[in-house]
Amino acid sequence: MAGTEPAGPARATTPGGAGSPDGGDRSGPAGSPTDSPPEPSDDLVSTRHEIGSGRRKLSYTATTGRMVLREEVIEEKKFLGPKPRAEIFSVSYVLDGADPHTRPVTFAFNGGPGSSSVWLHLGLFGPRRVQMADAGDLRPPPYGLTDNLETLLVASDLVFIDPVSTGYSRTSQGHTADDFHGYTRDVESVAEFIRLWTSRNDRWLSPKFLAGESYGTTRAAALAAALADGPGMYLSGLILVSSVLDIGSVDFTEGNDLPYALYLPTYTAAAHYHGVIDGELTARVAEAEEFAARDLPWALARGSRLRGAERDAIVARYAQLTGLDPGYVDRADLRVTLFAFCAELLRHRALETGRLDLRFTGWPDDRNAGSTTEDPSYRALMGPYAAAFNSYVRGELGYSSDLAYRLLTPNVNPWSYAEFEGRSIEVATSLARAICANRTLRVHVSCGYYDGATPHFAAEHVFAHLRIPDSAHERIEWARYEAGHMTYVHEPSRRRQSADLIDFVRRSS
Repeated sequence: MAGTEPAGPARATTPGGAGSPDGGDRSGPAGSPTDSPPEPSDDLVSTRHEIGSGRRKLSYTATTGRMVLREEVIEEKKFLGPKPRAEIFSVSYVLDGADPHTRPVTFAFNGGPGSSSVWLHLGLFGPRRVQMADAGDLRPPPYGLTDNLETLLVASDLVFIDPVSTGYSRTSQGHTADDFHGYTRDVESVAEFIRLWTSRNDRWLSPKFLAGESYGTTRAAALAAALADGPGMYLSGLILVSSVLDIGSVDFTEGNDLPYALYLPTYTAAAHYHGVIDGELTARVAEAEEFAARDLPWALARGSRLRGAERDAIVARYAQLTGLDPGYVDRADLRVTLFAFCAELLRHRALETGRLDLRFTGWPDDRNAGSTTEDPSYRALMGPYAAAFNSYVRGELGYSSDLAYRLLTPNVNPWSYAEFEGRSIEVATSLARAICANRTLRVHVSCGYYDGATPHFAAEHVFAHLRIPDSAHERIEWARYEAGHMTYVHEPSRRRQSADLIDFVRRSS
């Protein structure tokens, strides 16, 4: 069990001020508004911890709280000084006694957009993790925490970042949240936080890694280029968990047939898991990948020209690989969206499957519905992670706030992609630029067979089309797990993935 004891001074803030964790009003002694509200200040608290014993013992310092981001303001060629624009919440773990100039550090975040970093933090990387069990055998509330002896802290210091409007991160006075709810400003603000943390902690000479999940992989790829182009910060490696670098590869939109092919191997994996089709998992998925790479794209491209025996053969093969009724596949015109598949696969059992993890099931409100509106896997995950973090941050990390910790919020929508108007939303070109500019940058990509949000075959398709030299592909490594979007929910996958990533960081440092 991780213990806590004070390490250094308590946070220094003005009670009720902008730097206060409760984000209270900025008023004078009598409660009347002041002419000039106090500027926000960093709101950080440090605690000391230990987990494990003997050779596996880890002693480390955790630092928790909000750091103020400022921007340089210049008007009429006059420098008016740095002005606060946001307060970014983070939790960092630094191993005691290690040389900060040689010790790696990994900056981690999740996706959404609109997600806090709690999932990677308490699911995979951090020294403490959620106890929630797995699909079909979930723990009842109130859940709990346990030591994570497979933590990435074994190989790297860790910094978990919550982008603006997620977790406890908020904008400063004079800025609206919309200033940060978009592709470019999100990358800029996270890049500035990383630069600031690195400078303040004297870590410019440390091997540096970015780790993102889901949209966090989109952010990580963009950051790899932005950090190199801006402050000149070159990375040692990228960890991409449930990768999506081209939204067009997973977006079911009119006229875009690509996702209908790239999702098929995931449908096959889900059908196999639920016993709708038989055989060995990897062999059946390999069959689906071959069909999805050759015959299915050709058939989809034929449109109404696909008729007769040719169409019957394609429909039959699709049905064999997915467990769906051939008549249903035919009526769908070989174009089955994810939400339609989740509703249809187990309809005969009066069940629907999850989206983030197709192993999870739930009861549909309407058994005749053509697609799902709820995600049983998300519902299973939210409760354990919310309870664990809210207890952990106060009880063990010593940080208190009356703000709601936003694990996953819709308040960031609509998310602006103005930079991609008229073209696909993609960061594969940014990643390719980073790989070509930094000839030692290594990339690890983790995928789950049952991930319906970012299917593995779509990720492989995008990476296969990176505009990089053939030799650069040798710096990209892949790992597949019998899990979903949050690969670490499946205990055997969590253990193997943890070992894979520790090895990756050590080799890449």
